[in-house]
Amino acid sequence: MTTLRTRVRNTLLISGLFSGALLLASPSQAQDTAPVRVRGAITAIEGDLMRVHTKAGEDLQVSLDKDTLVRGVTLGDVSGIKPGSYIGSAAVPLPDGTLKALEIHVFPPELAGTGDGHRAFDLGKDSTMTNGSVGDLVTSNGRTMTVNYKGGQKTIVVPDDVPVVNLVPGDRSLLKPGVKIVMQARKNADGALSALSISAGENGVTPPM
Repeated sequence: MTTLRTRVRNTLLISGLFSGALLLASPSQAQDTAPVRVRGAITAIEGDLMRVHTKAGEDLQVSLDKDTLVRGVTLGDVSGIKPGSYIGSAAVPLPDGTLKALEIHVFPPELAGTGDGHRAFDLGKDSTMTNGSVGDLVTSNGRTMTVNYKGGQKTIVVPDDVPVVNLVPGDRSLLKPGVKIVMQARKNADGALSALSISAGENGVTPPM
């Protein structure tokens, strides 16, 4: 009887310790896998290692691998956006419930659906990101557009001075010292960064995202 009671107690103790370990580990693991957004300029490329000077003044080392996605960013024009175009737009809310665009990036047709939705973004105070298909366009009083995504729709006002760029297929040949980038990276357990995707400006373009 004593032996059985001891076994039950030990089993419960081990289960409790295991559950506690999982609870302690989960936040750390989630933090390690959360993507980190980096904006800046490439300062050096050394094999699979890229050095970046960020807009915040940091100097980072980022590893590249075969799965790192590279896209080019070229100058666009708001007149090239038509109903059905698939776009992303960082924006801030206006008092009437519409959004004021801070930038617009246009996806090629083969990337339609990328990042579909509306969410918080880190380009500025209260900024959001909306990715979706353009519906109505109105140009009589400035330029406004509706952007449709799964489960919702937003109306975006586009000031004349808003930067518009195109996202185009790219490869590592775009990654050179001096090139401006916006990067999504994974922070590994040891604190090192690994690039998941890189949007690299072509011909001096600064990605506005």
